[in-house]
Amino acid sequence: MTLQNILQNLLKRKNPDDALESAAKGGLEKTLGVWDLIILGVGAIIGSGIFAVVGLAAAGSADGATPGAGPALIVSMVVAAIACVFSALCFSEFASMIPVAGGAYSYAYATLGECVAWLVGWILMLEYVIAFIAVSCAWANYVIQFLKGFGHVLPAWLTNPPIWLVSDFRTAVHSLSNQGVDYHSVIPTICGIPFSINLPAALIILFITMTLVRGTKDSTKMATFMVVLKLGIIGLFILSGLFFVEPANWTPFAPNGLSGVFMGAFIIFFAYIGFDALATTAEECKNPQRDLPRGIIGSLIVTTIVYTLVALVLTGMYRTQGNVAPEFIGAPLAYAMENVLHGWAAKAVPGFMSVGIIAGLTSVLLVMQMAATRILYVMSRDHFLPKAFQKLHPKFNTPHVLTWTVCIVSIFGTLTLNLDAAAALCNFGTFTSFIIVCVAVLILRKIDPDRPRPFKVPFCPWFPLAGIGCCGGLMLFMMITSKGESAKLSTELFIAWIIMGALIYATYGYHKNRRAEKELVENKEIAEKDNVEINI
Repeated sequence: MTLQNILQNLLKRKNPDDALESAAKGGLEKTLGVWDLIILGVGAIIGSGIFAVVGLAAAGSADGATPGAGPALIVSMVVAAIACVFSALCFSEFASMIPVAGGAYSYAYATLGECVAWLVGWILMLEYVIAFIAVSCAWANYVIQFLKGFGHVLPAWLTNPPIWLVSDFRTAVHSLSNQGVDYHSVIPTICGIPFSINLPAALIILFITMTLVRGTKDSTKMATFMVVLKLGIIGLFILSGLFFVEPANWTPFAPNGLSGVFMGAFIIFFAYIGFDALATTAEECKNPQRDLPRGIIGSLIVTTIVYTLVALVLTGMYRTQGNVAPEFIGAPLAYAMENVLHGWAAKAVPGFMSVGIIAGLTSVLLVMQMAATRILYVMSRDHFLPKAFQKLHPKFNTPHVLTWTVCIVSIFGTLTLNLDAAAALCNFGTFTSFIIVCVAVLILRKIDPDRPRPFKVPFCPWFPLAGIGCCGGLMLFMMITSKGESAKLSTELFIAWIIMGALIYATYGYHKNRRAEKELVENKEIAEKDNVEINI
């Protein structure tokens, strides 16, 4: 094969009509309406970000490597929301025009070609699976802390379990070393190998998997309950905190200047991840051309309003300039309430906050795993992955093989994931996919201008270009200015992940596609021959 043929294959685009035809034959059950999509979007977005990283974005890291935005956190949120809006409009145009389950992967395949599509799918796997693993570990931590509050009622083995049952091996060893305890005396061994597992994280992963296998509609019902619960808890925080806001806490407004504002925008962007996952549910929508744009934009509007109110109240209640307590960075909302409220409320409200956090993380887990499996499902249909992954459940019409595969991989991932680098790593993947979708909109406007677009990005090409500039600028700012080890590690891991994906495509995906094309030609020739014989 000549170099020219190889380049042609690398840049070979998938006709959107072919993608729509494949989707029509896919067999996924269409059960989602516009309100289901908004619920799933809010469920995916409002989770670990607003409950956890908002403290880091406001106050900065304890070692000073990451500057905090201070009260200007609200500006950081607006910057992150603007970066999301431009990308969300581009996602909406594609979702209404090519309503297939692959999301950004399918859009890249239709515009930038086979090689870029594979890399986008590979990056999305990183984004959703890493987020799924990280959030499951965070969920486990919050549940353990929540149960400790019932030490006078529940048995000790439940409120204070052995460390080797609630954390990965490295975390357990580090924690025991800080206490001056030899891990050999605590952690059991199997065949001489130390055994440690995050059992709560594994259990929630199994629960989410079984829920998703039963169908998207049942999953949406559970997500609705979780979303209502966590929005109620956030509403309790806002209404309670309003009475304790002190305007003096808002000065100086931006203690670290623009550096703190933009670093806060990069960090808080993690709290917006999730609306893009809605595009992966296109084949399960009743009316994707109408409902997907409404679901994407609607969920983003709701979360932006909620985030803005939380930022105003949080920075007004607790002074985020200067030195802050480490507990605030880890759990800002609960810590602020504990240090402001008095009497019974100081104990009751943080408890309610914990319930909201657990509900929020559960809904995020649901959508993250759903998005990961739908992308892998389409990649398998496009011959990048084994055909076995296309198998649907005979009763529920869900990709159960892939769902269980992601489950098993995630459980193993909870044993090794560096949680400190997870948020930045997910952000790198998200920024990259957003940039590619914005570029893809511009390309398809040129190469296929007459294709029906039920929703169109306004002020094109300026809005897509603004999306590219915002996402690319924040990502470069993080790479250039960050001094922390976790950020550097996430940058290195992201580059390594892309290199690994390119190698897998070169050694497996590329050749598998060529074999699939050859089989398609052979089957077509056989069918034509049979038709000729029948006519004779």
